[in-house]
Amino acid sequence: MVNPELNMKLMQLAMKHLPEGQAFFNQKGIELDFEDMQPMLELFLKVMGEAYELGKSEAETQE
Repeated sequence: MVNPELNMKLMQLAMKHLPEGQAFFNQKGIELDFEDMQPMLELFLKVMGEAYELGKSEAETQE
């Protein structure tokens, strides 16, 4: 499982790019506020956590 410190770093990345995502949806005529984006941020954390663990395990097997 991903540690809380890593989760915080991943959430900071998500928040950094959140305005870009909101702009994309706004251009498509879809209005989303932070509450609407929360499930996607949680999904982002899951995906990035799994990607981190995959990279970590691959790096360990290459050593």
